[in-house]
Amino acid sequence: MEPVDHNKTAVIMEFKVFDPDEESELADIARRALQQIEEKQYDADLISKGIAKERIYKYGFAFRGKECLIVRG
Repeated sequence: MEPVDHNKTAVIMEFKVFDPDEESELADIARRALQQIEEKQYDADLISKGIAKERIYKYGFAFRGKECLIVRG
């Protein structure tokens, strides 16, 4: 989510759904979501628009049915 005022905070969210064949814990999935944000450099466009890196909040969401875990990177 890009702020209208580039002095404000931007938010990047990545959502993952639990796959019992690949993961054992929701925390693993949430960390994988954060890892994807970093690997694919989702913040590059925001930084190029003048948003300071420390003003970009990154969240990994992991879902298993109605259960959800959110990790901030």
